[in-house]
This record gives sequence, structure tokens and C-alpha cells, in this order.
Amino acid sequence: MANPLSILGIIHTLVSVPPIVFGVWGFVRDGRIDPGTRVGKAYIVSMVTSVVTSFGLSSTGGFNPGHALGILALLLMAVGAAAPALGVFGRATEYVRTLTYSASFMVLLVPGINETLTRLPANKPLADSPQSPLVQAALATLLGLFLCGASYQVVRLRARTQSRPHLQA
Repeated sequence: MANPLSILGIIHTLVSVPPIVFGVWGFVRDGRIDPGTRVGKAYIVSMVTSVVTSFGLSSTGGFNPGHALGILALLLMAVGAAAPALGVFGRATEYVRTLTYSASFMVLLVPGINETLTRLPANKPLADSPQSPLVQAALATLLGLFLCGASYQVVRLRARTQSRPHLQA
């Protein structure tokens, strides 16, 4: 095995699956990750757990891009959580909330795609580095899916807001 996982690496991998499941579940059921639902709350808890466990991992021996992405994901979720209370976004509050949680999900998948493609299958990984054309294509596809999904969410939120004019004030 070229890149064996440490015990913490195995734990991190296991706790990184639930936020993917809860995120997809929220998107399918509600069209977004809604922190007011059980699924949304489970996403938040599992995402924080995933990020926290990643801080003990480093193939370079120090702070790496995966750690930066984890911090970015936490910041995105914090902005989403605080948006209603901040009062600075006005009518855009629900858009900010929805899109920051969606972006946190996308950020979660960036290191996941890289690690999966550079580690599996164990005897001959599909890619040899994050710069591999396969990894780059997968990340470009992820970005495209995020942009399509974010556009869908904006259209859906706009339609919901327009159907309830009293919420626009």
C-alpha cells in the first residue's frame, strides 16, 4: 500500500462520510442544507467533527491546504449561522445563509476528491498527485456542479420570496 492511513486518518475518513450523507440528504429533501432541520443540524455537527479531526493529519508535517479548507468551511458555516442575527445582509440574508452552507459542502469535497483519487485503489491509485489531470477534472466538475446547484438555490429562494411578498420587507 503506497499511502497507508494512520489510526487518526481512518477515524477522520469515517467521520468525514456523515457530512456528505447529510449534505446530500438536505439537498435532495429541502434543496439546501437547512440548519433549522435535524438533517441540517446533523450536517453541522458531523462537519465540525470532520474538520477538527483533519487538524491532526498532515502528509507534509505541518499546516497544509486541507487545513486551510477546513478553516474556510468552518468560517462559511459560521457566517451562515450568524447571518440572520447580524442584520447586515437585509433581504439577502437567506441567500447568504443557504449559499454559505452549500459552499462549505463543496469545500469538504475538495480534499475528499483529492485523497480518494490519490489513494484508491490501494495497490494502484487513479491519480498520483493533486495536480493530476484526473483530480483537476474532478475538481472542475465539482465547481461546475456547485455553480449549477447554487444557481438553482437562488432561483428557488427568489421564487419562494416572490410568492410571499410580505417577507420582502
